[in-house]
Amino acid sequence: MTQPTFNRVFNVLFLCTANSARSVMSEGLLNILGQGRFNAYSAGTHPSGQIHPYTIELLQSIGYETSHLHSKSWQEFEHSNAPHMDIIITVCDKAHGEACPAWPGHPISAHWGYEDPRGDTEEEKRASFSKIFAQIKRRIDLLVSLPSEKLQHLSLNDTVKEIGKTTI
Repeated sequence: MTQPTFNRVFNVLFLCTANSARSVMSEGLLNILGQGRFNAYSAGTHPSGQIHPYTIELLQSIGYETSHLHSKSWQEFEHSNAPHMDIIITVCDKAHGEACPAWPGHPISAHWGYEDPRGDTEEEKRASFSKIFAQIKRRIDLLVSLPSEKLQHLSLNDTVKEIGKTTI
């Protein structure tokens, strides 16, 4: 018996407070490692207005195009023309504790907490960013390794909702 093919692409939004490091690293890693199964985005509850240079450096080291990146508010994803999110993941404790908007479609939500990358010296900061990047990569690796049948319930959920919208 052959496995059924499953071609759905899932939209994932990573949220952090500043949208300058952890959420952006998560976006880049999932877009690279997800190999077309996922479209990743990032946003902040109180965006800083800039992406941290070490975040850019780490993403460029894995071949992620960074010229389009900017620190943005989650409000960009509340508009009717924004991509519909299937999964929303907070990556910092502050964003996890904040009130979130009512996302269209009621996406699955999760919290993947990471410490804030920091350090007193440039060497300590770089090491902290690398450590967080590696932690994020481990979780992204687990997500992208999920077999299609583990993700199918997301698609089934959408299908059942669409059936309920049909006119009788």
